[in-house]
Amino acid sequence: MTGAVFTWPDGAAAAVALTVDVDGPAGVTGSLGATERDLSAISEAEYGLTRGLPRILAILNEHSIPATCYVPGETARRYPDVIRQIIDAGHEVGHHGNRHLSPARIDEAAQYAEIEEGLQALHEAGAPRPAGYRAPDWQLTAHTFALLGEFGFTYDSSLMGDDRPYIASYGGTSLLELPVHWTLDDWPFFGWTPDYGWPHAAPGMVQQIWAEELCSAITEHRLVTFTMHPEITGRPSRLTVLRNLITTAKDANLWFATHSQVANHVKGQLHDPDLRFRASQSRRPRLPVRDRPARAGSPHDGNLHKAA
Repeated sequence: MTGAVFTWPDGAAAAVALTVDVDGPAGVTGSLGATERDLSAISEAEYGLTRGLPRILAILNEHSIPATCYVPGETARRYPDVIRQIIDAGHEVGHHGNRHLSPARIDEAAQYAEIEEGLQALHEAGAPRPAGYRAPDWQLTAHTFALLGEFGFTYDSSLMGDDRPYIASYGGTSLLELPVHWTLDDWPFFGWTPDYGWPHAAPGMVQQIWAEELCSAITEHRLVTFTMHPEITGRPSRLTVLRNLITTAKDANLWFATHSQVANHVKGQLHDPDLRFRASQSRRPRLPVRDRPARAGSPHDGNLHKAA
């Protein structure tokens, strides 16, 4: 297998970025199309802010782990106390659109407004200018990608062209990409609305999948980004997934970092072409027995690497 092999602080074998998409009601009135009349949908989103987020922040504080919280401008505007909670706890605030509108579903003028108005709302709520951007619904367009360069963003976290940091290039714009994937997001496993529903997964199954990803990240000395939503992972029955994930990564002495910390750390390494395409010969790590995923039915470990 070929691909970028990174070095991490203090000799850590891999890096872990815990990210939280703090959508609030914008998440359901924006991309999901609910209206303010749908009190049930709005109330679940508000639950994420009033109960779910404080629970997640408490766990992160307990373990002294920094995270990156991607917040839509509308959420920052309506709930400035949420921004203060995140900043006071020492976490990074990233840009997540303004009204949480998918860039792929709006025209170019609206895409520009989503970036500009989102920046203004975060500023007015007291957040530092964000270094990173994450597209609502992970539906990034070439136009919004170019806007990220124009607005001076350091990195994006919306694409899936690799499973480690890489340089994404579209239409003459190049930007550091900290990739995501649906299997590392809580929404496909637990998210449900009357219009967008999936069967809920057992928390233990999600823990197995995420622990297996950690195994691979350790082998390949790469970053793995996990994505959570407060109204989903913040439910008591699902917090076990986060707690066990943290325990597994700490037992393996992995480096927990915000996306900005990762971006600052890897930028120089990605400009070394020998480092980007060096093959990893590490042996597959063994997790503690309590966290080791079941092997029955596991997918093949190989993948096809597309050079960034």
